[in-house]
Formats: sequence, structure tokens, C-alpha cells
Amino acid sequence: MSQNVWITRHGNRHDFVNPEWFNTAEHPYDPPLSEDGMIQAQELGERLSLEGIAHIFSSPFLRAVQTAHYVAQALELPIKLEAGLSEWLNPEWMPAMPETLPPEVLAERYPHIDLSYTSRIVPQYPESSETLAERTAGTARQLVQEFSQDILLVGHGASVLGTTTGLVGGSPTINASLCCLVKLVRGSQGWEMELHGDTSHLSQSETVVRFI
Repeated sequence: MSQNVWITRHGNRHDFVNPEWFNTAEHPYDPPLSEDGMIQAQELGERLSLEGIAHIFSSPFLRAVQTAHYVAQALELPIKLEAGLSEWLNPEWMPAMPETLPPEVLAERYPHIDLSYTSRIVPQYPESSETLAERTAGTARQLVQEFSQDILLVGHGASVLGTTTGLVGGSPTINASLCCLVKLVRGSQGWEMELHGDTSHLSQSETVVRFI
């Protein structure tokens, strides 16, 4: 059965633009989108509006939820919060499990969120690079097994790389920049990558990919 899986990274982060925000933030490891990140998310939604996507899955981190929100508006679809798409819980990046907003609070702000959905995979802090790869690959494989229509995964740089590799295998070359698009197509011979991290839909894109 043919299926398309679209994979994207969130838009630009507020703390990338304003690093001082981190020092006084209530949730310093869960930054929102910056103003230009919101524009990127809107452009992403416009790009995907006619692609026939049936399900949107998003990391529960705020920047990913906000990105998914703009896409959900364009596609008129609910957002399923999937913790398996979360940021890499890297102990070198964060000293403890990062605190994110509860789903009910997110749903008050972003009404497209489907509170009836339960994450298929929940990561545990801390994560090694190997644990991250297993988690993100397992998430992608489980979602395509359970949902046979075209889907969109909204996550982070690490989850873009991990979910893509989990389906196509090997060591694919991916441009995991902000609001990039990876497109995977399932055919009779398995998964093939049609887009490797396209950013042609963005009015402004990264010249150097930054993860943190």
C-alpha cells in the first residue's frame, strides 16, 4: 500500500533569537517560536495544504505544538501529541527532565489538539544517542503501522533524523533545518526519500543548521 510520510522540524526558537530569555523563563527548556518562526510555520502550512495529509502528530514541546498549530489551521486537522517525537533528552543540554505544558493547557491555547490521543512511546530522561535513535525510529515505525493514510510528523532536529532513518534505514543525508520538509514514500520495495529536508517553501531559511 502506498503511503506518504512528511517529517518536519519546528520553526525558529525564541531563545535562538533572544538568548537572555532563558535566564528568566518559567520553562527554560521549552521555548516558544520566535516571530520569524511563526512565519516559517505559516509558510509550512501553506506548502502542505494540498498534500492530502490525514493525520498530524506533534512533539509536546511548545515550539513543535505551535508549528503544528499553523499547519493544522491550514489543513483543518486535529493535532495528536506524540511524546515519541520529543526533543532529545540529552543530559548535556538539560540537567533534568524538561518541564513542558500539560496537554490540557496546550489545548486551551491551541484548540486543534486532540486530547483523546495517547502517546504511543514516552521517552525517559536521560537519553543517550543510541536510546534517542531507538525511540524515534520506533515511534515512526509504530505510527506508520497503525495509521495507513498520509501523515505528518512535527518534531525537532534529532527526531527528524531519527524518524527518517527509522523508516529508510542506512545513513541518509538530511537537511534537518528549521521547518524543513522530508518526504518519505512507501512503495513495493519499501521506503524511499523524495525530499531530503526541502526549504524552498520558506521566505527565510537557515544557512547553518543549529540544534541548540
